[in-house]
Amino acid sequence: MTRPTVEPGRDPPWWLQEALAHEGGHDVSPPLEGARSADVAVVGAGYTGLWAALALRERDPSLDVVVLEAATCGEGPSGRNGGFLHGYWSSLPRLRAALGDEGALELARAGDAIVPAVRRLCAERGEDVWLRGAGMLKVAASPRQEAAVERAVAAAEELGVPGEAVPLGAAAVAERCRSPVFRRGVLFRDGATVQPARLVRALRRAVLAAGVALHEGTPVTRLRPGAPSRLETPRAAVRADAVVLAVNAATAGWRPAAARLTNFGSYVVLTEPVPELLEEIGWTGGEAIVDGRMFLHYFRTTADGRVLMGSGSGPIGRGGRVDERFTRDGPSAARAEAGLRRLLPGLARARVTAAWGGPIDVSSDQVPFVGTLPGRRVHYAAGFSGNGVGPSWLAAQALASLAARSDDEWAALPLVGREPPRLPPEPLKALGGALVRGAALRVEEAEEDGRRGAAPLRAVAALPALLGSPLGRR
Repeated sequence: MTRPTVEPGRDPPWWLQEALAHEGGHDVSPPLEGARSADVAVVGAGYTGLWAALALRERDPSLDVVVLEAATCGEGPSGRNGGFLHGYWSSLPRLRAALGDEGALELARAGDAIVPAVRRLCAERGEDVWLRGAGMLKVAASPRQEAAVERAVAAAEELGVPGEAVPLGAAAVAERCRSPVFRRGVLFRDGATVQPARLVRALRRAVLAAGVALHEGTPVTRLRPGAPSRLETPRAAVRADAVVLAVNAATAGWRPAAARLTNFGSYVVLTEPVPELLEEIGWTGGEAIVDGRMFLHYFRTTADGRVLMGSGSGPIGRGGRVDERFTRDGPSAARAEAGLRRLLPGLARARVTAAWGGPIDVSSDQVPFVGTLPGRRVHYAAGFSGNGVGPSWLAAQALASLAARSDDEWAALPLVGREPPRLPPEPLKALGGALVRGAALRVEEAEEDGRRGAAPLRAVAALPALLGSPLGRR
């Protein structure tokens, strides 16, 4: 694997740079010092934590809510993801396996409120987060990937919602984006894109305007048992009646959830503005696109005509640690760039100007879960599995209801209280995951070169399916 044009980790994600330039500076809330109490303490100021804090204040303005963020808003996954905003209609095969048919439909229908919630936030506060609702397209870029398209179409038909997954032939796909390797596809109406760092910064402003106390640069170092809970930071302590843990990939290192999670690296490259090349390949409708690989490529355009290409093929976590392998892995960025050149050869003249990466928290069945520590008012959400921009809103509504003791439809979402299958203990989890990842990458690279992967590699890559686990499968 060649080195990427731009080494990841050299600069902050372009999204965050653009968002802060748009703001005219980097406003940071002061760290918490001393001791204080609160009705609800939220740990983590990404999408999930901020949406939850906002929901709590909207439901009960008298609640004293404090948000504790280890870094600053936008520095974590909420400021560096691909910006795909959607719910679960594209995930029906996976949801059926995890939740059953009724649960799958219930969750997918609940997700229909996600894009309107973001649109409402923007309208009420005059925010521009580059929201563009143009649907999402899954394409088959090799013969084997056609199975992923077929599964999506079949699931929607079998559940009586065929309009949620519309099959497209090669010619219909080309009308939306021309590529010599796109064989067929499926279109989901449920799909939009945003500038993710602008969205998390807009949520930050909304939370502050709602009267929530936000303290950045305030990592929680310990959550002591007892009621109320006591959260310790380097320079402060908070006693809270309820706690919401919304720390994304860091949850994989937290013992109560670690057995059901692992971290994977996801890397992206971003081109210079190339609106003229987008015109040439006909990709002007703003569709978000993914392919049918096990560790998929995901790609979209931006408001100023750039193209982002991501690859979910980065390193697998070890013992829940989040280290530089997730932000500085050159080979993973190179795979994203290679995907750009193979999938969209019409953009061959487009220069890559930025690259970055980060960890995603993947549950054992690739469906999130919202839980509560037994006997305590500590609530958490994890396992977004690379699709967190939209589902974080759903999880936040559930977390807010649990923290406020509201027995409503959000507290009854199929995500709440479920327990995904346990993964093998470490080091087997990391070793097994790395083995499957390596085999799958080599098999898919061979297929894309017109070759058949070696039989031993195909056998290893098929292990998740043979064991009844959807881990790694799309």
